Amino acid sequence: MLAFLYWLHMVATVIWLGGLAALALLVLPLARRHLSAEAQREFYLALQQRLDRLGWAALAVLLATGMFQMSANPYYEGLLTVTNPWARAILFKHLAFLVMVGVSAWQSWFLLPELARQSLAQVRGRGQPERWRQLTARQERLLRLNMVLAVVVLALTALARAA
Repeated sequence: MLAFLYWLHMVATVIWLGGLAALALLVLPLARRHLSAEAQREFYLALQQRLDRLGWAALAVLLATGMFQMSANPYYEGLLTVTNPWARAILFKHLAFLVMVGVSAWQSWFLLPELARQSLAQVRGRGQPERWRQLTARQERLLRLNMVLAVVVLALTALARAA
């Protein structure tokens, strides 16, 4: 069962972080370069909404499987008991992970709805192109922040495994 949970945890990691990486490094830069402003808006919102659902599902799997993995680790001595290198790495990993969740929540529940409102306003001829650019720039900065945090999480995972 533990091997299955490890596998599921890795699959969820690949889905979440792979989605972030693909979006930030490939899809958005190419869409900006090759699509009209109107096509970018439609594509961007559809892509974000689909990745948003997938990302939150992966996050739920990560949380559930991670708790089981942590409790099965011989270095785990209890909640907030930080007495060894493994526990320190896991603590900092979880802090970085929580920041990633916070950034993702901000994107999902505040930024994406505002982007959708701006897109609808654009279609109706009442949009503010500068506001759209500001919001998409903010979204891309948050994606890059989550990418950096993802690298930190993976590095701390490697440190914990080496402990």
